[in-house]
Amino acid sequence: MAHYLIVTHRTASSPELRTKVGELIAEDPSAEFGILVPATPGEGSTWEGEAVDSSRETAESLSETLEKELDANVTRIACGPEDPLQAIATQLQPGHSYDKLVICTLPLGASHWLRLDLVHNAQRKFGLPVIHVVGTVDSA
Repeated sequence: MAHYLIVTHRTASSPELRTKVGELIAEDPSAEFGILVPATPGEGSTWEGEAVDSSRETAESLSETLEKELDANVTRIACGPEDPLQAIATQLQPGHSYDKLVICTLPLGASHWLRLDLVHNAQRKFGLPVIHVVGTVDSA
């Protein structure tokens, strides 16, 4: 049974992410997923608490969608610090074992995380395979 940590924010509702999770479940129906949404202040957020609340809502919504649409086994949801590498590190503590990271970003040019080289830096820092999904912001 594989354990995946999904790291996403603005692309949490993207069809590309749902498709990838569906493929992972097809390969291993017993796969388990953790969801991490770094707390990134958005438009209108005036304080850190609003960013955390928004990130938690995003994680909960993604969890519900994956469970309902794909029968995914979501075992944990979390929000973390704004820095995505630091947020991932908080989830890779003893007791939270993951085999792979699934990092969903916006396309090149629109993605702050790609400008930070998050995919490669996460792979180097944590020594885990990284599945990179390029998602879109689904306004529906």
